[in-house]
Amino acid sequence: MNIWQSEWFSWLKALIVALILVMIIRIFLFSPIIVDGPSMSPTLHNRDQMIVNKLSYRMNDPKRFDIIVFHAAQGKDYIKRIVGLPGEHVMINNNQLYIDGEKVEQPFMEDVLNDETTVIRDDLRLEHLPGSYEVIPEDYYLVLGDNRNNSTDSRSIGLIARDKIIGKASIIYWPINRIQTIKE
Repeated sequence: MNIWQSEWFSWLKALIVALILVMIIRIFLFSPIIVDGPSMSPTLHNRDQMIVNKLSYRMNDPKRFDIIVFHAAQGKDYIKRIVGLPGEHVMINNNQLYIDGEKVEQPFMEDVLNDETTVIRDDLRLEHLPGSYEVIPEDYYLVLGDNRNNSTDSRSIGLIARDKIIGKASIIYWPINRIQTIKE
């Protein structure tokens, strides 16, 4: 084998190893997703590009107000916010979230709730959702979009099974002027 062939073979091996590493990282650890639509506005904007951390829920349980990506019907993935956890009763009345009868603040909704010109249609009772549950069953979550007037979420698709959750979306990397980590 001459020097040119040897170097070509070395480059080919390096490329194959790199492709395998990228595939492993994308399948098991992190993957990109593009926000499609206004359902998470104002927190996320249409066409924001984010990184989904697939590892986070292998080590920890999802938490209230985490923004998650999950498999929905027809092979489509949705981005929504966890509002209700297993074992809880959830109700929204007059734009106020109640968990097991206790008032819970929604810091990500402050601007929307303080805007007197915005009318939100988000009254909700867990027992009125598909499935008519008294409390959220084990390994299920209630998810809502931040744009409650324009979101396909648990109010129409029901509770989300934990095994449908792909991971936690917490970093916007594009467009450049929106680069940030997402907090509650």
